[in-house]
Amino acid sequence: MKITGVEAIPFAIPYRKPLKFASGEVHTAEHVLVRVHTDDGVVGIAEAPPRPFTYGETQDGIIAVIKKIFAPQLIGMTLLQRETIAARLGRTVGNPAAKAAVDMAVWDALGRTLDVQVTDLLGGYTDRMRVSHMLGFDEPAAMVAEAERMRELYGITTFKVKVGRRPMSLDIAVVRALRERFGDGIDLYIDGNRGWTASESAAAMKEMADLRLLFAEELCPADDVLGRRWLVSRLDVPFIADESVPTPADVTREVLAGAATAVSIKTARTGFTGSQRVLHLAEGLGVEVVMGNQIDGQLGSLCTVAFGAAFQLTSRRAGELSNFLDMSDDLLAEPLQIRDGELAIRPGAGLGADLDPDKLERYRQDH
Repeated sequence: MKITGVEAIPFAIPYRKPLKFASGEVHTAEHVLVRVHTDDGVVGIAEAPPRPFTYGETQDGIIAVIKKIFAPQLIGMTLLQRETIAARLGRTVGNPAAKAAVDMAVWDALGRTLDVQVTDLLGGYTDRMRVSHMLGFDEPAAMVAEAERMRELYGITTFKVKVGRRPMSLDIAVVRALRERFGDGIDLYIDGNRGWTASESAAAMKEMADLRLLFAEELCPADDVLGRRWLVSRLDVPFIADESVPTPADVTREVLAGAATAVSIKTARTGFTGSQRVLHLAEGLGVEVVMGNQIDGQLGSLCTVAFGAAFQLTSRRAGELSNFLDMSDDLLAEPLQIRDGELAIRPGAGLGADLDPDKLERYRQDH
């Protein structure tokens, strides 16, 4: 089970429409496919989605750090040395998506080697999760229409609404239109991507007090230290920390400071090894968790559901598992299917994911 090679392959797949939110726009999934090879001929896979406006990573940067720094440190190690691998990756500052993809590819290779599903290696609690769909910026009628389509085609009844625009009335109108259209037939929560100030966030939440929101996520920057604490102390719904908590230490800081009361776990940011640490920390601190989405493709979404289904706490809430539906294509040989509002893990060893070689050839950018 020794690692003999680590590949980082850039690929690009357009979105059917741009995804818009307070911290930027995404028109094309310019991701990196990571493959970990072993001396047994096993290949584990994962994908790294660069988010330069969130973590500072670019596609070129992810490729460079994997090829030049991570791969030389990991070749010769065994798949069972996951803690040593995590420690070696951890010596490099930042680069969360690159580290996460390498980590998850190692777990996938281990599962394939042992003929065990990754979900069972992690915890094996269940085999599926309810799905939450993210709604990006648009006019109220268009966002309601998208929610209607998601409910009709896929049975999705939980929606995360991107907010953070000015004037705030734009986003308040969207959330109100969704609640008026669907009543109690859907669950709603909002994500500001740090777009508002603390005072704007408080005013917006007051305006939406009758809309029965599940959560509020990253409405204002964590760097606004006193303002964020003031805001969270005034809310009567859990406040989710997401991009402000890329490490377990950040989770501890934000929760103990009163700047968050729930946490988003993103396997694209913390892999499986790091996500376990965040989960167990959340359990110990008594905060809720949601499985988040880093605008992942199908492989990334499969990683998310594989982890989320493995534990009781992460499977309790709907996970953000559907934004691959906005992509024009993908790399998997067998596309993911959301049915009755749920996404199931794949049968088979590891992640159960096989790539379509023709699609990889078509979309890869390193020819």
